[in-house]
Amino acid sequence: MAYTPEQARELATEILLALAERPDDLAHFMGASGLEADDLRQLSQRPDIAVFLLDFVVESDERIHEFADALRLRPQDVMAARTALAGPGSYGWDMD
Repeated sequence: MAYTPEQARELATEILLALAERPDDLAHFMGASGLEADDLRQLSQRPDIAVFLLDFVVESDERIHEFADALRLRPQDVMAARTALAGPGSYGWDMD
């Protein structure tokens, strides 16, 4: 599935909501990103935070599969959303 930047930000918001239900992963994300709670509230307005969140999800095979399953997506849909925000080739992958 191809994502528009708006759809990709919406998916990042859905992932953030799912992440909020996983305290250990949320703490890991917050620590890795250096973000505060107020920064997360601005997620839909800041593509850089959305990209970082999607990067966090795709950096672990287990994590991407868990989030994809929880949101009824294919793992590659998360990567497609990331690419919509950061551009093709930005993660070393090209769009199919």
